[in-house]
Amino acid sequence: MDMNLLGKTVLVTGAGRGLGKEIGLAFAAEGANVAFHYGSSAQGAENAAEEAIALGVKAIAVGANLADREAVLGAVDLVKDSLGPIDVLVNNAAVTQNKPFLESTEEDWAPQVDITVTGTLRITQAVSRQMVEHQVEGSIVSLMGDSGRVGESRLLVTATTRSTTLGLTKSLAKELARYKIRANAVSIALVQTGSLDEHTGNADDEKMKRILSAYPLRRFGRPADITPAILLLASPRSSWTTGQVLSVNGGYSMP
Repeated sequence: MDMNLLGKTVLVTGAGRGLGKEIGLAFAAEGANVAFHYGSSAQGAENAAEEAIALGVKAIAVGANLADREAVLGAVDLVKDSLGPIDVLVNNAAVTQNKPFLESTEEDWAPQVDITVTGTLRITQAVSRQMVEHQVEGSIVSLMGDSGRVGESRLLVTATTRSTTLGLTKSLAKELARYKIRANAVSIALVQTGSLDEHTGNADDEKMKRILSAYPLRRFGRPADITPAILLLASPRSSWTTGQVLSVNGGYSMP
C-alpha cells in the first residue's frame, strides 16, 4: 500500500542506531526526506543518512542533546532549512536502565527523566510550533515500551518515564486537533536490536527462555515488525486516527 509519504519531511529522534535508524530508513523507502537525530551516535546517523540518500531521497544527520533547549531549537531549524518544514515527528529517543529500584540513585533517574520525559516534551513543542507556523497537517508518533503500561521489575524508573507517553499522546491529540495535527503512540515489547542485552540485563540462555515464554508468538520483535505501524500512523491514510496507543508486542501484553 502506498502510504502517501512521498516528499514528506520526517524527523526521527534517537535514530543513530537500532530501531530509530530502521524507522528512518523505512520512511526513506516510502519516499520521505528524513532527518536522523542523534545524541551520541553521530557516525551511525551519518551512515543512515547516506543509506537514505542512496534510496533517492534527501536526508541529513542532526545532532542535539535533548536536555539542551537551545540545541533542540537549533536542530529543528536545521531540519526545516535543509529538508523543509517537518510533517512527521517520531519520538524514539529514550534513556533506559535495567536495575533494581532499591539499588538505584537519583543520578540513575536523572538522565531517564531529562531525555525520555523533558527531552521529548522539548522537541515535541518545538516541532509542533513549526507545524502550526507553516500550517502543516502533521503527525506525531511516539514510541513507548510496554513497561510503561504494565510495569516491569528492574525497570521501575524506565516504566515511570515511559508511561508519560500515554498522557502526552492523548493530550496532544486533544489540544492540537484544531491545527489538524494528529498524535498517536506505538507501544512495543522487546525488539532485537544492538541494545537488546541492555534491556534484558544480559540474561543467560535459561533466563532468555523464561522471558520468551511470556510472548505468545514465542519470539522477540524485529524492526520490520514495528515500522509498518509507525508508517501507517504517520501517513495521511490514518487521517481520522488520533490519540491512540497501538500495541505491537507479540502478544506480550494485551490491553
